[in-house]
Amino acid sequence: MSPGTVRSTVVAAVLASALAVEAQPTTKAVLGFLSANSRTAMAPRTEAFRQGLRELGYVEGENITVEYRFAAGEIDRLTGLAAELVRLKVGVIVTEGTTATRFAKEATSTIPIVMAQDPDPVGTGFVASMARPGGNITGLSNLRPDLGAKRLELLKEIVPRLARVTVIGTSTVPGTGQTLREAEIAATALGVQLQYLEVTGPQDIETQFRAASRGRADGILVLASPVLLSHRTRLADLAVRSRLPVMYYTTEFVKDGGLVSYGVSAADLFRRAAAYVDRILKGANPGELPIEQPTKFELVINLRAARALGLTISPSVLARANETIE
Repeated sequence: MSPGTVRSTVVAAVLASALAVEAQPTTKAVLGFLSANSRTAMAPRTEAFRQGLRELGYVEGENITVEYRFAAGEIDRLTGLAAELVRLKVGVIVTEGTTATRFAKEATSTIPIVMAQDPDPVGTGFVASMARPGGNITGLSNLRPDLGAKRLELLKEIVPRLARVTVIGTSTVPGTGQTLREAEIAATALGVQLQYLEVTGPQDIETQFRAASRGRADGILVLASPVLLSHRTRLADLAVRSRLPVMYYTTEFVKDGGLVSYGVSAADLFRRAAAYVDRILKGANPGELPIEQPTKFELVINLRAARALGLTISPSVLARANETIE
């Protein structure tokens, strides 16, 4: 074999080896995503999270894998779901709300946890402070309790005759008590009577709508609850059947047939949660990443629902809407 032939053979071997290396799959980051809600209920938020990942160069199935776990409103399942993620040795667990964060915290003190939203991270005991969380938990606060009064004021603008309002929520969800207290203060100023009704499971939803009708409610204020979010289309149907205007806390309800929502943009928070994941995967200590506050709020109105209820939304309210659904 001539020297030239030997050189050609060596070069070919090196190129073949390089191509083989390139063809091998690269190591993927593996995340966990834990939710107390259903996969369907969470779809807009998980898509916002994926968008945030894509903006940072992460593509599922290529350089990152996300193990999703949804309890679908069955809170007792969260213990097992959180344990599954720990056994998978995921690099980060992203939680969609306070309930999921609590179960993730109980499952691990070492795997970093990123809260996509929480109304009171210090009060719930997840972090030592907003500036320096400490431990293995960081993420975003949605300041949800501070918005109860604003929602009631908007409902009063939409329904000027509003005199009695039924508040539906789940008392075990952190922030419910504070939200209710703020709504009560606003109700006094507006001359509105409030009645609180508890929802602990899907079986309570229709029962409490009937109770609101019997109590001659002029409207309903829905507080944050995994149960209610997972059954939002059912709420929209009951609202029309009961002829009751309902104010919700997040846009998903309105996009699935509800009348109106005002609150923090959940999509924006979940998109921003991806930035925490990115920093942690690159070596940041979650205990040293400050908790961020919401920066985007949304008023969304469903005009189809308004027509079904015989309501005319005033131009002044429509002018403030971030989105209207025809």
